[in-house]
Amino acid sequence: MMSSVTSIAMDMEMETESESPLSPLNVTQALWELAMSTTSETPFSDDNNNSIAVTEISYVPYARRPETYIVPILFAIIFVVGVLGNGTLIVVFLSVRQMRNVPNTYILSLALADLLVILTTVPLVSTVYTFEYWPWGSFLCSVSEFMKDVSIGVSVFTLTALSSDRYFAIVDPLRKFHAHGGGRRATRMTLAIAVSIWLLAIVCGLPALIGSNLKPLGISSEKSIVICYPYPDTWGENYAKLMVMLHFLVYYAIPLVIIAAFYVMIALHLMYSASVPGEMQGAVRQVRARRKVAVTVLAFVVIFGICFLPYHVFFLWFYYWPTAQQDYNTFWHVLRIFGFCMSFANSCANPVALYFVSGAFRKHFNRYLFIHITAAE
Repeated sequence: MMSSVTSIAMDMEMETESESPLSPLNVTQALWELAMSTTSETPFSDDNNNSIAVTEISYVPYARRPETYIVPILFAIIFVVGVLGNGTLIVVFLSVRQMRNVPNTYILSLALADLLVILTTVPLVSTVYTFEYWPWGSFLCSVSEFMKDVSIGVSVFTLTALSSDRYFAIVDPLRKFHAHGGGRRATRMTLAIAVSIWLLAIVCGLPALIGSNLKPLGISSEKSIVICYPYPDTWGENYAKLMVMLHFLVYYAIPLVIIAAFYVMIALHLMYSASVPGEMQGAVRQVRARRKVAVTVLAFVVIFGICFLPYHVFFLWFYYWPTAQQDYNTFWHVLRIFGFCMSFANSCANPVALYFVSGAFRKHFNRYLFIHITAAE
């Protein structure tokens, strides 16, 4: 019981005070001068005789924490870039008939998932490091956790499907044609797969929707706060550890291993094909076009892997390292905040990457964004 109390306290913004005071004007120094001190745990009851976990600590007020000022600014940037980027990407794909093909159908699904989490979750969780408590109520607590898991699921499952599509398009295009057909039939098949991915992601997100709750957390014997917590105590003391591992395997490790296998096979095929002379000029151009799309998908995958790596590293360490509660220090605190921000930054990164690697999208993006900006003026 005491172990879980400390875990909750650490996981929900509990930080001890450093020897030197924090100042928002000296952010870099402040981040690295934060240090942990000894904590003691005390249970007490609220007015309704409900037991509340208490961790006695040298508490640093939020006004003196650098993340109080940094995180909202970063999330404002994520929100603006994400809405403009994903919104314009969706408009381009829906408006330009030439952009409606199999890989772009998957990319459209990615953009919808990213825009969903930006509109429904980013404004809510941007206050996690600003307010000492969850101010949005129980319903939005469940919604924000659910939407976050759905968006992550759609993203990583769609990237896996995209990698599979690129493998068959480059390595075995005839098999892909016989399985999906061409033209509208292929697009309809891709749309069905995209819808199935959304349904799978929704099912995977149901535990967060059902289990997320407001949890009372005592700061001291005189003060308690309410936090949004996705792992209900009534579901068992090992439930949090189980979900952290499942999130890592289902939303990160297994899909990335599958994607890596597809791209290794693509690379081997391209290396072998380059050594075979006598290909028709039209076939060469077609292979180059497919290879370019494969590079675009690979860029999305690399961005996803980088953005979510710090997040998973922190939570795996925190819930599985035997002495994590005692070893939690400045490095882990900074990694936790960095991973938190990077996991949401992924939602605005794909349109930026697509802008730089796709000349066709860049042309349409500039045209549509310029028209809307001009109209607004």
